[in-house]
Amino acid sequence: MSENNTSPFEKMNNRLRNSITVRLITIGVLILLLMIPVSMVEGLIRERQYRQESAVNEVSNKWGEQQTIKGPILSIPYKTFTKVYETNKTNKYKLVESIEFAHFLPEKLNVESVISPELRHRGIYEILVYNSDINISGNFVKPDFSEWNIKKDNIIWKDAFISLGLSDLRSIQENISLEWNKNTYYFNPGIETKDVISNGISTRIDLSNIDSSKLLHNFNLNIDINGSSSINFIPLGKTTTVNVNSTWKTPSFDGAFLPDSTEINDKGFSAMWKVLHLNRTYPQKFKGSVGGINESSFGVNLLIPVGEYQKNMRSAKYAAMFITLTFLIFFFVQILNAVRIHPIQYIIVGLALCIFYTLLIGLSEHIPFDISYLISSVLIVSLITFYAKNIFNNNKLTIVIGLLLSVLYLFIFSIIQMEDYALLMGSIGLFLIISIIMYLSRKINWYSIKSE
Repeated sequence: MSENNTSPFEKMNNRLRNSITVRLITIGVLILLLMIPVSMVEGLIRERQYRQESAVNEVSNKWGEQQTIKGPILSIPYKTFTKVYETNKTNKYKLVESIEFAHFLPEKLNVESVISPELRHRGIYEILVYNSDINISGNFVKPDFSEWNIKKDNIIWKDAFISLGLSDLRSIQENISLEWNKNTYYFNPGIETKDVISNGISTRIDLSNIDSSKLLHNFNLNIDINGSSSINFIPLGKTTTVNVNSTWKTPSFDGAFLPDSTEINDKGFSAMWKVLHLNRTYPQKFKGSVGGINESSFGVNLLIPVGEYQKNMRSAKYAAMFITLTFLIFFFVQILNAVRIHPIQYIIVGLALCIFYTLLIGLSEHIPFDISYLISSVLIVSLITFYAKNIFNNNKLTIVIGLLLSVLYLFIFSIIQMEDYALLMGSIGLFLIISIIMYLSRKINWYSIKSE
């Protein structure tokens, strides 16, 4: 049919089919549509991660949760009297007695903790738990009430007690005893006052016969406790020294104070903290409650190296860029080689790129992420390359597309591995890609392009 015999509708249809602008708009719309399955993939990753967290919480609740060691604290009750005026009686009142507590913190507090980590499994999920042997020693100075103008007769020395705060009492493995000036006392659950410690154990110490000539009172106790993920300490001593040793190789030190010295190697790690009372906001002795104690916590998190779901989510974040670059490759091949590619073929390629992420998620739950990424990328690159061969029917173009896709997957993989330099490497990579595109398209006359 000649040009003159072509209907206006057919002319318009031909112009649209051969329009570069229409093709680019179509590709853009397809990319936006493919963001729907990409968002579904991200939702799947979050769901699997939530299941993993549920498994971790389930095991932690039974084994032992994150632990914070607070204490020991010496608490001594004393009597206070308040005037209460009687109703309808002028200047008549009575004294109402109540019991309050004065709290004294250690002069020296030394903590030695040996953490034995263990990996447990719940279904396909891996959970890190630990057992810790903790020795706590130090001394208290003789309690002094003189600054508070409390009469000696109002101090109830016989009801003094030592309290120790623990986050999860269920994880205690052995009875805990306290050696105090060569005497032995056994802890019981519960604390008489929640001024300082809300959850813990305590033991009574009769100080009614306290030796007035003895300025320091030594103590020592051992704790065998289970926990998960992290262990933390409160620097209650005037001088607090904490030493932590473990065979775990990936610690993360957290809290109000970082270690003064650390050593991390293939055998594990060791860390030492030294904290003075001048480094915190609360005093060595106080009445009632005081603020700032929990905020002074410090310790160590036992990290499992970046989990497979975190890496999967990182890779999914680059899905839009990956789909766009892949479509650009096909677009330039189409333009430079006068090959017609139907939008449906773009969609099929885009769905194949999305399937890569589901393959990666499924495989990484059972085998290491790096191997999962290799297998998934090889399968998808092979699938798309085979499909491209049937589209272009050109071995040279097929090889070029296969190589470019391989480079793209390698590029994304390198970005995922680099936590600190991911933005820099990604920016450099995109700069190189756009530079190559500009170089290859510099002499193209876009207005004269027509498809075969």
